[in-house]
Amino acid sequence: MSPLPPKLLDSPITVSPVRDSRDLEVFIDLPWEIYAESEMWVPPLKNDVRDILTEKNPFWQHAEKELFLAKLGGRVVGRCAAIADQVYVDFHEEKCGFFGFFECIDDKAVAVALITAAREWLAKKGMLMMRGPASPSFNEECGILVEGFDDPPAILMPYTLSYYPALLEAAGLHKAKDLLSYTIPTGNPIPPRIEKMAARVSRNGNISVRSMRKNRWDDELKIVRDIYNEAWEKNWGFTPMTSEELDLMAENLKPILDPEAVHFVEVDGAVVAFSIMLPDVNQVLKHLNGKLGIWEMLKFFYYYRKIDRLRLVTLGVKKEFRGRGFEVLLYRETWITARRKGWVNAELGWILEDNDKMNRGMEALTGRVYKIHRIYEQQLPQSGE
Repeated sequence: MSPLPPKLLDSPITVSPVRDSRDLEVFIDLPWEIYAESEMWVPPLKNDVRDILTEKNPFWQHAEKELFLAKLGGRVVGRCAAIADQVYVDFHEEKCGFFGFFECIDDKAVAVALITAAREWLAKKGMLMMRGPASPSFNEECGILVEGFDDPPAILMPYTLSYYPALLEAAGLHKAKDLLSYTIPTGNPIPPRIEKMAARVSRNGNISVRSMRKNRWDDELKIVRDIYNEAWEKNWGFTPMTSEELDLMAENLKPILDPEAVHFVEVDGAVVAFSIMLPDVNQVLKHLNGKLGIWEMLKFFYYYRKIDRLRLVTLGVKKEFRGRGFEVLLYRETWITARRKGWVNAELGWILEDNDKMNRGMEALTGRVYKIHRIYEQQLPQSGE
């Protein structure tokens, strides 16, 4: 965002809820001003953001929100959402709400005003803790970037400016957990250690790996949802996805999902593990400026052929089959597929900083941490305090 005139900076800060469609469009458009000078930020498709924030998103069937806009002298300079998700509260038995969709100029007073509005709204909803950013949950974009500002974000990962951590800390928030993202040069040969481990696991004749069956889309989707919700249920911050939420996510990703890049491990013909990787369509979205008209569609197909990076979005193994090396089989298939598709780099993440097993696995894959996103939190006053 271009520097504000000193007179405007001296204006009183006002924070008000989004009340109509015009406010919503202002809320959606603000990042284009905030990141106007950033070469790394990737503009999202505005229609996708609108769908996430409105009732088309089945997440709001079990969650409430309030969207806030901050203004200086009538000019919008920040935004934030307060989110209370009943599924999260029930699943974790924790009265924790979230803030998300946070964007702000480099002004601590504005950030404090936005976070205060979110905090007060959540406290009125009976929440005792606030975490974020989660936009709108940990199943979507989450975290503030604290390392890795010199690389553009991969698909479904946020990019934020370097002054954001200081803004949130000025508002009284502190670190809850860091999320690590690794980069791996998949254009290189598979590490011998991974090849040996995968070969050892594969010796059992009842184990096989296959790709997604596109003609059985609904069945494959149900398998993914069931294993995902089981495999991740003990993860910090996890919220189970409803069938409606997964269906919508699948519908949104279907145009870019390559069935050859989705893998299943079967034992005696039953699926016990899966992984999903996506071509990094952010390399395409960078050129579309949030639109998808006829001209942008032509650009989409042109730049899609130039994608050279993938993101391993998720990997899950059923409880009773953990510790048997099935992750290694999926890593090997990811690597083989990436080389075949011409994807020479991969992002794997995010991974919780204290998930030692997964982080050791990334190191075995020759991965290095190249981005760190941080989740912040703050206790909220109990009613009457």
